[in-house]
Amino acid sequence: MTTHSTTSVSRTVQLDGRPATADDLAALAFAGHAHFTAAQVRDGRIRGLDLHLERLHDASLTLFDRALPDALVRERLRAVLADGPGDLSLTVTVYSPDGEFAPVSHPAPAPRLLVRTGPPASGPEAPLALATVPHERFLPSVKHVGETAKTHLLRRAVAEGFDDAAFLDRRGRLSEATIWNLAFWDGTSVVWPEAAVLAGTTMGVVRRRLTALGAPQRTAPVTPADLPGLAGAAVMNSWTPGIPVHRLGPTSLPTPPDFLELLHRAYASESPVVP
Repeated sequence: MTTHSTTSVSRTVQLDGRPATADDLAALAFAGHAHFTAAQVRDGRIRGLDLHLERLHDASLTLFDRALPDALVRERLRAVLADGPGDLSLTVTVYSPDGEFAPVSHPAPAPRLLVRTGPPASGPEAPLALATVPHERFLPSVKHVGETAKTHLLRRAVAEGFDDAAFLDRRGRLSEATIWNLAFWDGTSVVWPEAAVLAGTTMGVVRRRLTALGAPQRTAPVTPADLPGLAGAAVMNSWTPGIPVHRLGPTSLPTPPDFLELLHRAYASESPVVP
């Protein structure tokens, strides 16, 4: 699975609004207690910015008992984007001065904010074949950095001839893929899998725009046994609102163009905003 960059962009890394030093980054080199969000910036704008801010706020409260104000986060983002090209990849990582393997201080210190940029990405070319593997992420509602299992399962899936891996929860339901949300198509409606997942920002944009467009969508359990009765499947993340999946485990799936067109149209109908 390869990603595609549209242009060459030098990387920028800022910590709390200033260029990060080697000493700053050394503390993070082996850190596993942090969370992040990732976005594609186009023409200096981000779709679903409110969802990114909500994700950072809620995850900080969950992990650190304290969150940074949205206005401060937006200020940090503007500072990074001001000196860069209009199109780039953006990652915002939040961690606590308390570090790891220690209780939270009281009062909790303000989290630190690391912002880095890189070349813009559009995701892999389609369609994808996903292995199905039993796995449930710890704290699935938090986009945290402690994700060794995802890389391990991705690489194991590739070694077995797949492009990536999708997860089955303890009830045998499909939930999400390594770095993707899953969406299914029953021929008339978008079907979101009923399971504990990280609700992606792209997924959030697509869902609310489908509602605005009056397009049918529903949430339902989806198991491998249900796949032959479905008309298609796709994955989405910050790179793209939809890449078709032509195989899940041993089951082949059609790749209906109307399904993918709907996902992309819904996403494109949301206006991106300046931080």
